[in-house]
Amino acid sequence: MNLSSPSDAGITHGAPRRYASGRQYELRRGEALAVVTELAAGLRLYSRGGIQLTETYADSEIPPGAAGITLAPWANRVEDGAWQLNGKKQQLDITEVSRNNASHGLLRNAGYELVDESEFSVTLEAPIFPQHGYPFLLRHRVKYELADDLGLVVHQSLHNDSQEPAPFVLGSHPYLRLGDVPASELTLTVAAGTRLQADERLIPRGSEPVSGELDLRGGRRLSELDIDVAYTDLAFDHGVARQTLEADDGRSVSLWQDDSCAYVHIFVTDKYPGRAKAVAMEPMTGPANAFNSGDGLRWLPADEGFTMSWGISARLDPAV
Repeated sequence: MNLSSPSDAGITHGAPRRYASGRQYELRRGEALAVVTELAAGLRLYSRGGIQLTETYADSEIPPGAAGITLAPWANRVEDGAWQLNGKKQQLDITEVSRNNASHGLLRNAGYELVDESEFSVTLEAPIFPQHGYPFLLRHRVKYELADDLGLVVHQSLHNDSQEPAPFVLGSHPYLRLGDVPASELTLTVAAGTRLQADERLIPRGSEPVSGELDLRGGRRLSELDIDVAYTDLAFDHGVARQTLEADDGRSVSLWQDDSCAYVHIFVTDKYPGRAKAVAMEPMTGPANAFNSGDGLRWLPADEGFTMSWGISARLDPAV
């Protein structure tokens, strides 16, 4: 259901409701609810049985901290917005001024067009036009689906309409939560063996086996963490890796990602509006600065496509 259509929008003093994040697409299946935005093909809300499983924001706001947006044709950052293509410097716009980086791709402020919708799914698409710093023509398509047995499933696809291969990294930026359970009662588990070592601008300079407080394989209290770290060497089981927030009573919410996403970025912050702590779990096909390091970077041939998949699942019955 497209919430911004006149028949569904809701009326305030005779005027249609307006959303800073554009049209709102509402999906319902049983007790599950997902709200997807025109802006950045973002996930504004996912809940089950009235239990909120992602962070959200007000109608008058754009996504704080990039909450729920999709990322293309790169995820995370490009150092100084600069990279080399066939020996020629490419200069992207600097969108993270404080660190002098190009951040979160080219579609963060783009409106996506509706391709298809049904009762349980919606598919949106936006073009990436050739521009300074990225001379390629591509299409980014995002499908959200409420699957009966898998929870929320997201497919992100990139198609290259250029005449030459195009470099890319795909990703997304959801923030997970478990209803109103305080951060002090949540444990974060990330099944990853390696973490990237980044400088003060969050540009990776190396990697090392996880250790100490950055080893999240055994779980750490969310209240003890203040990190902005990418992980790899994920523990894939039948092609799927999971990162989980768990309450003391056994209830949990998990981000899962397929094996095309070899990286996950974990951002724990006390700056999310209205929250003592919030955690972004960002599935990515490559890490920050992949355009320069080559780590995780893929080149999409002309007239070909690529798809990554991820989703959110939850166990909401307390352990006996």
